[in-house]
Amino acid sequence: MIEITGCNYLNPAHREAIALLINAYIDDEMGGGNLLSQKEQQRMIEDLSSHPKAIVLLARDAGIFVGILTAFENFSTFTAQPMINIHDVFVLKDCRGKSIGRQLMNAIIAEAEKRKCSRVTLEVRKDNIKAQNLYQSLGFGEAEHGMFYWRKCLTNTVEDVKNL
Repeated sequence: MIEITGCNYLNPAHREAIALLINAYIDDEMGGGNLLSQKEQQRMIEDLSSHPKAIVLLARDAGIFVGILTAFENFSTFTAQPMINIHDVFVLKDCRGKSIGRQLMNAIIAEAEKRKCSRVTLEVRKDNIKAQNLYQSLGFGEAEHGMFYWRKCLTNTVEDVKNL
């Protein structure tokens, strides 16, 4: 049975799960990044724990952490209500196909409803068809007016990030 729980940053097992799952996500073909060092993992966890609007959900199957969802509550000036933006949804490769991603998504949607949010937003890679199918099955869709995902990198290398 899959168990979805909010992260307790005081629980060493939860902290270890965040580090393991985020690095597994980075290492996944859909992550495509550079693994975080132990120091970077610790900084990430400390920063998440001190962020007043961070939401981290962990999925456990038979006592083993197998999935993570990170999100942040924000505020929509267009609706004058809070909103939640999902940043990461990841399930370990060997555990996919068990509806773990769906359960994580349903949990964050329930949290958004509890917080009286006007919407839940996310970005998804164009080539991640499985994730798109999941999100569409839960009622997500492209914004009424198509949006671009733009960014400006303020750090250029992993070394730059490590020195922050």
